[in-house]
Amino acid sequence: MTMDIVTKKQLNILIQLAQADKDFAKVEQDMIYKIAQEKKYADDSVRNLITDPEPIDSLGALSTDQKFEYLTTCIDLIFADNKIFASELTFCKNVAIKLGFKKNVVDFMVESYNHIVREDLKKRVFAEFV
Repeated sequence: MTMDIVTKKQLNILIQLAQADKDFAKVEQDMIYKIAQEKKYADDSVRNLITDPEPIDSLGALSTDQKFEYLTTCIDLIFADNKIFASELTFCKNVAIKLGFKKNVVDFMVESYNHIVREDLKKRVFAEFV
């Protein structure tokens, strides 16, 4: 099993986001494991990250597609348990900044959730929030 550092960073962020509201919901865990499986990332490695999350370091080296994917999976996770917490939004804004976006991109994406198709959303995000 190769260590996919891009996937590991993404899962690490999602785990910390899921824990930001002090309630790591089952639906959030399921989503994280599903993403890990889609990317062929080992379940035991996910469990290790849940037990011992890593500091979130620089995310500037990611491609624009990876940055958008990180951000959209964070937004998807916020909506996963049908409860949006201020702590989750704050965490997402900090991640957005580390990804090179303006922090208000999170508010825009939350407001636009399920109202704009992803491809159009991506165009607007990169046109207005970088």
